[in-house]
Amino acid sequence: MAKSTKTKKKTKDAEKLINPSTGTETSPVDVPETATEDTIEKTVRNKLTALYRLQTIDFKIDRLRSVRGELPLEVQDLEDEIAGLETRVEKFRQEIKELEVEISNKKISVQESLELIKKYEAQQMNVRNNREYDSLSKEIEYQTLEAQLAEKKMKEFSADVDARQDLVKQVEEELAERKQDLEAKNAELSDIVAETEKDEALMLQQAEEERKRIEDRLLTAYQRIRDNARNGLAVVPVERDACGGCFNKIPPQRHLDIRLHKKIIVCEYCGRILVDDEIVKTVLEN
Repeated sequence: MAKSTKTKKKTKDAEKLINPSTGTETSPVDVPETATEDTIEKTVRNKLTALYRLQTIDFKIDRLRSVRGELPLEVQDLEDEIAGLETRVEKFRQEIKELEVEISNKKISVQESLELIKKYEAQQMNVRNNREYDSLSKEIEYQTLEAQLAEKKMKEFSADVDARQDLVKQVEEELAERKQDLEAKNAELSDIVAETEKDEALMLQQAEEERKRIEDRLLTAYQRIRDNARNGLAVVPVERDACGGCFNKIPPQRHLDIRLHKKIIVCEYCGRILVDDEIVKTVLEN
């Protein structure tokens, strides 16, 4: 009777996850009460192996997506930069058109002033008194100043046109370079997508098969830890007596518990599920 009670106690403590925030243990998996110690060890080892194998596949998928995920951002940045450069070119060209219109208007203004000067000079030849002559002289002087001002503005506008044309040339050269970069990035992205899509599809299928081997509550715990982990690692090996996720030292007794496979152990610092070298070796060999 005492032996039966002892067996049940071991069975109930067989597989537990330790909550690092509270220090309490919670069981995410069910082990039959009739299970022996060897059966418990085998069951836990199988679950840990499946979890670590799933983690290995998920990590490979993450790496594939991260490589591909950076390129679309680079492509988007280039497309935005190209759109900005094209807007600048269009703005400069519009300003050049407006300046050319102003130059044309000033040319017309100069021509009109010159014609008026000729007209007033001709009228001066037929004036009857000094008052009319002085009045025409003032008009001639005014139109001369207007023509000079218009010519000055024409020179300024022409200089602005030349400056903007130089800017357009510079921006168009930069635009051509960016378009070449974009073409290269798009080609690179297409190649990577073509290469990784097949591999990703195969890995996703493998991951789905592994998930079917893991019971729902344990899988939910794995996914929750994975979602909260910065690098997406929910199951990590013990490396040099430290957690492979947060690198905090693991006490010797807990290290021993991990190697015995009596229950599922999580890091008390980061909450990741811990596995020993035997589990890692099993997954790598298969």
